[in-house]
Amino acid sequence: MGNRGMEDLIPLINKLQDAFSSIGQSCNLDLPQIAVVGGQSAGKSSVLENFVGRDFLPRGSGIVTRRPLILQLCFNKAEYAEFLHCKGRKFVDFEEVRAEIEAETDRITGSNKGISPIPINLRVYSPNVLNLTLIDLPGMTKVAVGDQPLDIEHQIRDMLLQFITKESCLILAVTPANQDLANSDALKIAKEVDPQGLRTIGVITKLDLMDEGTDAKDILENKLLPLRRGYIGVVNRSQKDIDGRKDIRAALAAERKFFLSHPGYRHMAERMGTPHLQKQLNQQLTNHIRDTLPGLRSKLQSQVLSLEKEVEEYKNFRPDDPTRKTKALLQMVQQFGVDFEKRIEGSGDQVDTAELSGGAKINRIFHERFPFELVKIVFDEKELRREISHAIKNVHGVRTGLFTPDLAFEAIVKKQIIKLKEPCIKCIDLVIQELINTVRQCTNKVLQPGNLLVFLSFLYFSRLCCYFSVYPSLSMLPPYTTLPHSPAPPQNGVVHP
Repeated sequence: MGNRGMEDLIPLINKLQDAFSSIGQSCNLDLPQIAVVGGQSAGKSSVLENFVGRDFLPRGSGIVTRRPLILQLCFNKAEYAEFLHCKGRKFVDFEEVRAEIEAETDRITGSNKGISPIPINLRVYSPNVLNLTLIDLPGMTKVAVGDQPLDIEHQIRDMLLQFITKESCLILAVTPANQDLANSDALKIAKEVDPQGLRTIGVITKLDLMDEGTDAKDILENKLLPLRRGYIGVVNRSQKDIDGRKDIRAALAAERKFFLSHPGYRHMAERMGTPHLQKQLNQQLTNHIRDTLPGLRSKLQSQVLSLEKEVEEYKNFRPDDPTRKTKALLQMVQQFGVDFEKRIEGSGDQVDTAELSGGAKINRIFHERFPFELVKIVFDEKELRREISHAIKNVHGVRTGLFTPDLAFEAIVKKQIIKLKEPCIKCIDLVIQELINTVRQCTNKVLQPGNLLVFLSFLYFSRLCCYFSVYPSLSMLPPYTTLPHSPAPPQNGVVHP
């Protein structure tokens, strides 16, 4: 492949990425890409803005990047930006780009600090950039802020792992120099999925903020925590520079001057700085695409053959063919299963900001409502002591015993367990009702109004699954008491409605 072909590799992958994003799926193809990871305020946004030479990313305290941003940089004489969700509209003012990112983020995640794995695709054309594609991911955090869920740390971690676990993904691990490298969140999570450091590129920011008399020379020379692709140091604008609207070109000149004048970095100045980082990423991404292209091509060809086979089947399509109806029903059932799992596991495409639903509501029932019902149980300690005394004496009869007999213990415990029955049944009913609501939401999405029979089948199946899982837990109780509006208990493996 010639040089021209090599230059076209990244735009080619960009087109594939846009095509898959437009249809809302990845077609099971792991496209070569670079994911940017790091803690909050590590300097990820500043690095990306330095690449473009414009201020265009949202800024603020806490989690600012709340959806993955697929940033495609394309060399072009004219300078403008385009969003995949705003086809045909060119953004010349980069302040409008920032506003559109914020608006599109709020559209999916709401105005709170929640996050979503649905990416925003932004393409920037500029004479100041090299062909490059990066995915800016939310910064890792430890503490939930405002309306954020308490497990925000785990949500962000899971989102990062969705991207960087893939072997086709290079990891740009951004770490501030004024933080101990051994405590770097970015390097820690990168090491989990890339223990040999083969896919990880280290970026050290804030070199100018290190304590006087210290430097990061050992890190940048790849001696401390070695990576196959090494480390590159950069100096971003300070918050004061950003607030003062300092020109990025002036900031890049100051960065260059810093490396040339610093005694610890002077000998490696040509391998440091934002321009060198951009060149390295362009080269490494191109080489990475070239290396993964054969496997990508074979996967794509196999999927094309599969689709062509399916298209061939539709050429002889007959609406009254029973096999078609069976296949359509199976597809609906599969789609229902996927949607139901997403709503229970909490990874749905749409986040409900109005009320708790699905798995979140079931979790609340078990962890808040059920303990509340248990606390309401009336407990008379004096009466219990009297019952224990009578039980022990009645079991001993005319004899005098030194130990508490098992029969007395079982009699007292069974009586106390009976008191747990009512809160358990109430909890069961609440969970079943939420499962029914979840099933109804899923069926509204995949079924037509006329498919009432299928809807009722799903509904009844969910109730049976719930009761089957609960009956073993209630087996310790006395003879079963029929729940209101529920199927009778299973007998010999058969459930009677």
